[in-house]
Amino acid sequence: MPNPSLRTVLIFPYVALVIVLAVAIGALSYQTGSQAVRTVSDHLMHETVDRIGQAIDRHVVGSVATLEAAFPNGMLAPKAIEVDLDDIRTRFWISTSLHIDPNNYVYYGNLEGQAIGLYRRSYEEGELRVKYFPEEHRNRYRIDGINGTPEYESTEKALFDPRTRPWFQAAQSSSQDIWTSVYIDFGTQDLVATRARRVLDKNGELKGVVATDMPLRALNDFVGSIDISPNGLAFILEPDGQLIASSSSPNVKRSADGKNVRVNAADSGHPLLTEIYQQIEPELSLSLAGETKTTIFTDSRGEKINVAFAVFQDNAGLEWINVVALPDRDFMGGISSNVMRTIILGILATIVVVFIGLAILNWVTADLKQLSIVANQVGSGQQEEPLNIRRNDEIGTLAKSFQAMQYRLQTDHLTGLPNRYAFEQSLNAAIERHAKSKRSFAVMFIDINDFKMVNDQFGHDTGDQALIEIALRLRTHLRQRDLVARYAGDEFVVLLVDVQSSDDLSPIRGNIEQALNVPLQATGETVTCLGGAIGVAHFPDDADNAKQLLIVADDNMYRHKAACKAEREQQS
Repeated sequence: MPNPSLRTVLIFPYVALVIVLAVAIGALSYQTGSQAVRTVSDHLMHETVDRIGQAIDRHVVGSVATLEAAFPNGMLAPKAIEVDLDDIRTRFWISTSLHIDPNNYVYYGNLEGQAIGLYRRSYEEGELRVKYFPEEHRNRYRIDGINGTPEYESTEKALFDPRTRPWFQAAQSSSQDIWTSVYIDFGTQDLVATRARRVLDKNGELKGVVATDMPLRALNDFVGSIDISPNGLAFILEPDGQLIASSSSPNVKRSADGKNVRVNAADSGHPLLTEIYQQIEPELSLSLAGETKTTIFTDSRGEKINVAFAVFQDNAGLEWINVVALPDRDFMGGISSNVMRTIILGILATIVVVFIGLAILNWVTADLKQLSIVANQVGSGQQEEPLNIRRNDEIGTLAKSFQAMQYRLQTDHLTGLPNRYAFEQSLNAAIERHAKSKRSFAVMFIDINDFKMVNDQFGHDTGDQALIEIALRLRTHLRQRDLVARYAGDEFVVLLVDVQSSDDLSPIRGNIEQALNVPLQATGETVTCLGGAIGVAHFPDDADNAKQLLIVADDNMYRHKAACKAEREQQS
């Protein structure tokens, strides 16, 4: 057997080394890409779980505010409904105006069997339901406005006795607000929960119970509208598995006897949802309130499923679990194929010419290094400059994917402003910079006045255009170095740098108030001036961390809103 030539001896190990390097680059690309994508997907799941928790909180807060306005805590029960009818009706009208969607119904019953309820059909019209004697059937009256004269409409056929209702009986034994079990509303066939509170007399004895309904249809619609991934799903359930809302399965179904019944996750008809519930069920008995848990498991089809879930609890006994799940294939499908193409291209380039292979290797590794840095920055939530990679191959595709994920993670899709997550990152960065520069700054919390009126009067499309217009005004009326972000709904937050005193803040606040008081162009035919309530918190005078700064600014905003409202009422 002839000895191998020097050419073979030199080329073979070199080519083998280049092939090994190509394989190593592919493995590094896979590791870096999968790590970054998993980090971003984990952020996405946590963010979605938080969004669902915020949606639940908005529903719960609305019910709390409704009860508090109807019968403030500590208010004594009336001796008889007919004695305080006008006052009760006025409070009920106000309470159902706070969160008319979904908290548009509040009612009260006492131990004598009397009952009064106000159901809001719209902002202008309501239905008053009253009975004064236990054996009397409830009468229904139409009222137009808070001071409208009741007009008799009908008398209920069935005898309504508040003392026999679940909400009345549940509140009797509780010294605090209490939620009834979730039930199916007879009229709408949607899920509803009722929050109830005892009302006492001057001797501290139970006199009656006030309650409000919380329909869950809007919550179910919200969960169903969440765009997670092609095969991802989100749902809310109770600890016993009963579904509250789901993006992939109904929460109510018709039984064999023709009645509508609630759906349990263990019997949802959706295999993946059922498997997810079976995986997390053992942990639901643990104390998980306030934290988001994550887990990965392999389903019956051999796919890896990433799951994040958190427990929402309140002081009235509500305990729901919101869950988000993403299959691995939704965000890892292209990584393996991209890596294989990279290896093959490296090997082919090596065979054709070593020199070209080395050049391509340097070209690939340079971009991979940049991509790796940016991937880690995206995963850690940092805001970085856009990728300067202009390629049409797999690495370019991966770079575009990172940019798209970064934009989605940090930008409000409607207004184009930074979102809540991006603002909190910037706020934390400003706090870290303060340790070096010692320059104070301020956080401004802005809530648009009566914005729901725009949606109700002109529609949600116009409301969206109004938000875009307001965002543009805020951006153009602030200093270039300040940061404005959309916090939630019609709420905006501003990071004002180099604000040493109220003298620095006054012209900025004036510019914002002037911008918000100019009539909106988005409403078209009708001139609408909204204005806004503004709250400010100074760092480090008011707080020394991001969370507390936002709380202080939010509290100050609500004080401003209340003061403006009181001033308007006094003027009127």
